[in-house]
Amino acid sequence: MTAGATRVVVERVGGTAVAKELISGDFLAPRLVSAHGLHVRVALVGHSATLLAGDDLRIEFDVAPGAFLEVLEPSGTVAYNARGGHASWTASATVGAGGALVWRAAPFVVAGGADVARRIDISLQSDAVALLDEMVVFGRTGEIGGALRSDQRITVDGTPLLVETLDLRSVPDRSRPGVLGGHRVIGTTMLLGMKTSDAAEGHVSPLAGPGMLARAVADQAHEVSAALDHISSDWRARVASRFTEN
Repeated sequence: MTAGATRVVVERVGGTAVAKELISGDFLAPRLVSAHGLHVRVALVGHSATLLAGDDLRIEFDVAPGAFLEVLEPSGTVAYNARGGHASWTASATVGAGGALVWRAAPFVVAGGADVARRIDISLQSDAVALLDEMVVFGRTGEIGGALRSDQRITVDGTPLLVETLDLRSVPDRSRPGVLGGHRVIGTTMLLGMKTSDAAEGHVSPLAGPGMLARAVADQAHEVSAALDHISSDWRARVASRFTEN
């Protein structure tokens, strides 16, 4: 475990999944919402202001084979004006064979003057799946927004499935066509470890391996939600159906 990290460990005991570890980090505290069968729901609750210059927020998930962890976020994250400093946000997850992780994250706001690095690392074992929603908003009301570098690395049985870097530290660069094109909100939904047949839908693209990606940009968060929420809900239902009791 990384010092200061928020950590959630889900184990399987027979036909039941249990939250073995719920460890509060420097910024977030995990709280058990429910546990039923193989499905454990945990909320990440903030207990200090984030992200300020010098902050290093870390989240770790460890899901046992055959278990299903669903992560909730009651509120989003704001990277504040760093005033020449820098902050970082890192999440890592390991999902055992046949297990699942669903994390429909709340918006990540990059306020004016912020300078933040954001990284997600997910390791899936055989037949494991993950559904991840994320939304990045550049600027609060009336702001252009600060600098963000976002890195993602997803592997399945050690083989890279998605390796991506979005370098959005320069306002002119992120405003180019093919990046954000002048928009301030970018949303991404990723289904990892399995494919669906809805790749023909406008926002959805299949990955080279077992996975799907949907992405939308807009001027307002609710516009991105309108484009992606039904896709995410459908994919969540597909993941959850693997754990439906007969």
